[in-house]
Amino acid sequence: MGRVGAAGDNAAMESFFGLLQNNVLDRRTWPTRQQLRTAIVTWIESTCHRRRRQRSLCRLTPVEYETIMTPPATQAA
Repeated sequence: MGRVGAAGDNAAMESFFGLLQNNVLDRRTWPTRQQLRTAIVTWIESTCHRRRRQRSLCRLTPVEYETIMTPPATQAA
């Protein structure tokens, strides 16, 4: 964390929560908290981790990056 007013101190989390709000929260109303919780987890696991390309990972998805960076011996276990 930087000083008060530093531009990049919360940028990553603000970006994530902005995407979450646009893609899950604002799509419809949720009758129960459990349904909302399930929708959030599903969105994170299916979109953020599987399909969304990350600039910090050289435009790879987190799953692709992990596959490249994990040695083959560890993948077999």
